[in-house]
Amino acid sequence: MARYIFITGGVVSSLGKGLMAASLAALLQARGFCVRIRKFDPYLNVDPGTMSPYQHGEVYVTDDGAETDLDLGHYERFTGVSARQSDNVTQGRVYQTIIQRERRGDYLGATVQVIPHVTDEIKAFALAESDDLDFVLCEIGGTVGDIESLPFMEAIRQLHNDLGRNRSIFVHVTLVPYIAAAGELKTKPTQHSVRELTSLGIQPDILLCRCEHPLPESERRKIALFCNVRPEAVIPALDASSIYAVPTQYHAEGLDDEVLRAFGIENAPAPTLDRWHDIMDRQQNPEGEVTIGVVGKYVGLPDAYKSLYEALTHGGFANRVKVNIKWLDAEMFEEEGADIAARLEPMHGILVPGGFGVRGSEGKIASVKFARERNVPFFGICLGMQMACIEGARNTAGIANASTTEFGETSEPVVGLITEWMSKEGLQKRTAETDLGGTMRLGAYPAKLTGNSVVAGIYNATDISERHRHRYEVNAGYREPLEKGGLIFSGMSPDGTLPEIVERPDHPWFVGVQFHPELKSKPFDPHPLFASFIEAAVKQSRLV
Repeated sequence: MARYIFITGGVVSSLGKGLMAASLAALLQARGFCVRIRKFDPYLNVDPGTMSPYQHGEVYVTDDGAETDLDLGHYERFTGVSARQSDNVTQGRVYQTIIQRERRGDYLGATVQVIPHVTDEIKAFALAESDDLDFVLCEIGGTVGDIESLPFMEAIRQLHNDLGRNRSIFVHVTLVPYIAAAGELKTKPTQHSVRELTSLGIQPDILLCRCEHPLPESERRKIALFCNVRPEAVIPALDASSIYAVPTQYHAEGLDDEVLRAFGIENAPAPTLDRWHDIMDRQQNPEGEVTIGVVGKYVGLPDAYKSLYEALTHGGFANRVKVNIKWLDAEMFEEEGADIAARLEPMHGILVPGGFGVRGSEGKIASVKFARERNVPFFGICLGMQMACIEGARNTAGIANASTTEFGETSEPVVGLITEWMSKEGLQKRTAETDLGGTMRLGAYPAKLTGNSVVAGIYNATDISERHRHRYEVNAGYREPLEKGGLIFSGMSPDGTLPEIVERPDHPWFVGVQFHPELKSKPFDPHPLFASFIEAAVKQSRLV
């Protein structure tokens, strides 16, 4: 029977609740427990799929096709447990479900209210698919005191009563700021945050205190006294040198021990943390370094490419090198007189990531051309693959007007809107007028690789499955002229209609993929494409 850990945050946002949840889950998993993490988001969007990356960071996609919060990426990377659609719910989705039921008459004429209808729906979400788990960690988005999160707070308060003391606890993540002028850490914000939480009927069992300076024992006792918790349950959480140092750091501070004590679990096995020590050794003791230029559209907010950043880092772990990432705004390469070579020559590898819209597209195409002509390792992901195909069509296949219908009408649609494809649910159909939300090719799809291709050697397989998130596809009708120009279609959908991977075998390393391999990379299991790409970048670094 699953035990529940409800994680809330106070004082300010961006304290790292998601990273804390992932780290705690990893520690429990290292002790032999079966865990799963869920995220409750209080915003009214049904999912983050239509939100700007500048608003919400990247959209993380699960195998079963859910567009979710980026914290689910942390959950997967730290635990290796594949996230599901049932692991992320927004207030918008909760209300959508309830209103659909009300319209159908499912409530038999009852007045539909926040309590019990909204809170019951949230509780059902938390309890679903948990029979085979030891622990379910539920992270509540937002900050205590936000009006949006009140239904979720009430729901977990009720769940705590429903489940009983030995099956649920509350962990509150808070801030202990350092006031430089006074030279002191201040506990008052934490006290106020806990007071706000207790006013909602929730008494935290454990306080995780984010701080920039060590938390003195006297301040821990003060927080414990005013917040009604044991001193041992006040866990300092100092800034870490790396997110992958957080699990071992929290263990050293006793977080997992205190969680087990709160549940009354005794004699649990000690955690096996060898994998985390190995990761930190690889990160802290690299045998070299490479520089990767990421030519993108949302480079002003690194969280827009969170999984990509981590996957490149994992590729560095696989090769025991430090990966320096240079975020390059694609629009810079479109300016009159832009010196593209000066910006890209220092790079040991060039990556063009996914994105939407025409802005920066010609700059991305220019970076593909530079990588192709200068024999610099190139990796194109989703839109990056499409730009590689358009560049190849224009410059090696003689199709001067090659473009994509995503950017407007074109006489040479090398990339076009996909209108039909097969999924697990059957034939999917879309048109240009279809709603944007949740209508892309989403989730895991299989692909067949050519046996003697570069990518088949990288994967050491010819049958793969990768996660997709896109509305446009490379037009297979242009395969012949593109392949004559040296761009080989080395991966296709099982029915042979949708291009999944292109490569240039005569290039040191030139691969474009329609899917998002970064979503499946983990620090202890780097994705083979990223490991191979960084390996090629290492070789390039020795040539320049």
